[in-house]
Amino acid sequence: MNAQLTRYDRWMQQTMNRRAAAPLYATAGRRRVLVVGHIALTAAYVAAFLAALLDASIVAACLLVALLLPWCLATGAINSSTRGLLELRRRALDERQRAERSEVLARAHRITTGLLFATVAAVGGYRLAGGNLEAVALPALLGILVVHWLMPMWVAGLRAQDEPDDE
Repeated sequence: MNAQLTRYDRWMQQTMNRRAAAPLYATAGRRRVLVVGHIALTAAYVAAFLAALLDASIVAACLLVALLLPWCLATGAINSSTRGLLELRRRALDERQRAERSEVLARAHRITTGLLFATVAAVGGYRLAGGNLEAVALPALLGILVVHWLMPMWVAGLRAQDEPDDE
């Protein structure tokens, strides 16, 4: 397996297997808190982005900058907790990791499909009730796009197993 890895692949493996942030995700409970925190940071970031885009608010722009570092740190911790399951190239994964990646992607796809259906139903119901579709189209589309993009990472973070105890 390692014979076909590029220098980039080896660097990514080393990066994803660093244990510096391990206390953040050492237990299943901590990983759940990390994922929920990441979801909250993502929701706040999307809301601030929409506010900055639609209202050209300086406060929203400052909030975007302030949220970026914690969001990136949480993203890195989730990716590290999965040992780069979704970030590493396929050739850098062993058979167990490839199977786990496929399961994570399939589960995330099913969840996202349900959320897409719920979004279509909610926006359609809003429209049928006489609501202004233009007012909700961009936030709904942006929200579901971000969820679709990040759902595999969230699922992988929730499914990650605890590290075995050193004996």
